[in-house]
Amino acid sequence: MQAADTLIKLDSVKDRRLLRRTQRNTATKKGATADTTKKVTRTDTTKKNAGGLQSEVKAVADDSTYTDADKKITYLFGNARVTYEDFSLDADYIRIDEKNHLIFASGRIDPKTRRYSNRPIAKNKDDAPLTADSILYDYKTKRALSYNTSTEQEGNFITGGEAKKLNETEVAYHNILFSTCSLPYPDTHFGIVITKGIGEKNRIISGPAYLEIAGVPLPLAIPFGFFPKPDSRASGVILPSFGEDSRLGFFLRNFGYYKAFSDYLDLTTMATVYSKGSFEIGTTARYLKRYTYQGTLALNFGSHNYGVSGDPFTKDFNIQWSHSQDANAHPGSTFSASVNAATSSFYANNPATTGYNIQQLTQNNLRSSISYSRNWAGTPFSFTANLGHSQDITRKTVSLELPTFNFNMTSISPFDSKDRVGEQKWYQRLTVSYTLQGTNKINDVPESQLFSKETLTRRLQNGFQHNIPIGLNLNVFKFFQFNTSANYTERWYFQSIRKRYPRGTISSGEIPIVDTVQGFTRAGEYSLNGGFSTKVYNQLTFKKGNLMAIRHVMTPNVSFNYRPDFGAPGYGYYRRAVSDAVPPYPVSSTYYSIFESSVYGGPSRGKFAGISLSVDNTIEAKMKARSTDTSGAPRKVSILQGLSFSTAYNFAVDSFRLSPVGFNAHSAIFNQKVSLSLNGTLDPYKAQLRDSISNGTLVRYARRLDQYAFPTLTNMSFSMSFSLNSMTSKKTPSTQNTLGNMTPNQYDRLSLINNDPNQYVDFNVPYNLSVNFNFNYNNVITSKTTSSTVSASGDVNISPKWKVQYTTNYDVKAAKLGITQFSIYRDLHCWDLSFQWTPFGIYKSFSVDLRVKASILQDLKLSKRKDYYNN
Repeated sequence: MQAADTLIKLDSVKDRRLLRRTQRNTATKKGATADTTKKVTRTDTTKKNAGGLQSEVKAVADDSTYTDADKKITYLFGNARVTYEDFSLDADYIRIDEKNHLIFASGRIDPKTRRYSNRPIAKNKDDAPLTADSILYDYKTKRALSYNTSTEQEGNFITGGEAKKLNETEVAYHNILFSTCSLPYPDTHFGIVITKGIGEKNRIISGPAYLEIAGVPLPLAIPFGFFPKPDSRASGVILPSFGEDSRLGFFLRNFGYYKAFSDYLDLTTMATVYSKGSFEIGTTARYLKRYTYQGTLALNFGSHNYGVSGDPFTKDFNIQWSHSQDANAHPGSTFSASVNAATSSFYANNPATTGYNIQQLTQNNLRSSISYSRNWAGTPFSFTANLGHSQDITRKTVSLELPTFNFNMTSISPFDSKDRVGEQKWYQRLTVSYTLQGTNKINDVPESQLFSKETLTRRLQNGFQHNIPIGLNLNVFKFFQFNTSANYTERWYFQSIRKRYPRGTISSGEIPIVDTVQGFTRAGEYSLNGGFSTKVYNQLTFKKGNLMAIRHVMTPNVSFNYRPDFGAPGYGYYRRAVSDAVPPYPVSSTYYSIFESSVYGGPSRGKFAGISLSVDNTIEAKMKARSTDTSGAPRKVSILQGLSFSTAYNFAVDSFRLSPVGFNAHSAIFNQKVSLSLNGTLDPYKAQLRDSISNGTLVRYARRLDQYAFPTLTNMSFSMSFSLNSMTSKKTPSTQNTLGNMTPNQYDRLSLINNDPNQYVDFNVPYNLSVNFNFNYNNVITSKTTSSTVSASGDVNISPKWKVQYTTNYDVKAAKLGITQFSIYRDLHCWDLSFQWTPFGIYKSFSVDLRVKASILQDLKLSKRKDYYNN
């Protein structure tokens, strides 16, 4: 039995772009085809073992197997597989020549489609799989020859032509395509054709080579070349984009250098220069220690002049740091950081650095936090420390926490025993806990004064706060829960304030002078609480239909609260400042707390000895099981998830004893897809409108009377949110993914997404829609104001390769659209095409980006942008 070993000739028209190989002459005889594999010259460089081969060649096939005993040749047909030591080969047809220790493999032409299929797939040790039209392998010298090869090496793909393996580290190439596309030719969109070359472990040294895009050769060729195949990150120059800004002039944008120190640390430095003298420069460092921590640190600086020539340049800076730690790396302790600090004009003046991100350009606040926490296993104690930063861009003020710490002891039962037998006694239910807080804080410092000497010496505030709650919970009369607690809070400060009026003050509108007095001060306060709560069940049953019952659960709560008046003179926490004016001038006075500007404040004024009332309601329905439910268990459907009312009555005051009534309601409808929320306040007292004249103008104001009336709605807010995601209806098994159980490849991909989340688009979600409606009502008796907005965001797959993202909001009262943005993404397999468009508003702009997906060519892109600076 004889089999043809030559590569079967394909359709010269249909497959002319599929095969990339040189034509080989074949000699044909009647009834047989010459074995062209014999043209390969083989040199056996290994020492033969007297006992023959050291390992056994194993071969199997699904269709049939034939062995020529005289020639020691075995033929395998149909899904054949051969293994020898670390080498494995799968193909439709395999021939094993034991005398010459050769294995030949090829595919076959499908009789229906007339396409070449079931190509050989070879795998050796830890190398990537290799696919080819035909493979000849010497299993003794471990040399191989393949035609129309397709393989991948560290993000680089080699397809077409011929490849001859010379030894363990070198491969000779002829007419191969070196690209970043994983699909076989002609779907490759970008590549370099190497006519002759030698491939080593980390590089290809080539002879003549030329550029090819989408199968079209370009007149860009080199006589010889050097192409890296890195198995680690490689350093290199980042090429800039160029253009013109209407105010800053011509520019070279985002040019720089990428430095790869190792697989776990790299540094990217980029700059932008403008012809009129402005510039931007920034550097970003990424670091990673697998299964331990990862992070990114970015520093940016900009100098711009958006005014006329000769005006001073505006200096801006920004620092961003994100750090996360694997929870399993250091059990019991965690460290994390999320820092974003900048000058108030940084995002407005440096749009290129921020990537023209609308969310960043329109933000009003910046926040930072560096946190450390520690838990002691087997004890109730824990510790957290935090460095914080809060910045109001609109007011140009900064607040810092340097630092804040919290030492906490969770609730314990001091009179209970671990060896207790039987139920707890009442005193064994007594619980106590303890919390210590400390901070150094600077509040609302003007940005221009942040680094001045006085800021840290005179404006730094510090203090400690101790809190000890004691509680007791008991079941009484079978249906009631009795709760009682005592809470003690003490604050320690190293400074307090005093107020005084300037000498000779004669105006009643004079603002008193505030003096800071150094020295240790303390303030203690306590409160006592006790109350009862229970649950009342009501149920309405139905005998017909799918509705079986409706159940209403009401949870009333009545508690008595007592807190003394810490504004009494005996405590010394409050004082009065009086001016020294004499008649006929009016005397000015003010009552103030010596702790009113302290970090934890001070005890509150006013005595409270009264009753607090609250009631919560839930309603749910019990439905018959669906016909498709084999368990037959009834279904529970929530109708009202919560409706609560709360108020208080204070017996210790002589007027306005009843507090305003607060209400809150929330629920979800349409199978929990639409969430509804309502909350507001009702004032039970009568209000009287009065007129007054101020500076010759009639002014109306409301005076609250100590008389009950029909409750007045003083404020209310209503929100409705709707979210629809194609994946929510698909119930998949829940698997918990953590940094600890990620594979190295998943960890690297997560690092890439965290570093540049704007470049991540998930085509696996066909559609996603989120709609929010908010309505607010405010009534101050003299005037009523309302506002309502609708916001929508989401994305949709127009096709498996096209995705549209959108975000917008609409002010219903003003009948005006807010900032609206559209993004269109096209997956070109090896390339990504994206289009961002803000059609109107002060940030009107558009941009088009075409970039290579491969991580080694991230800076190979074409961009076109028209931003709001150039409108």
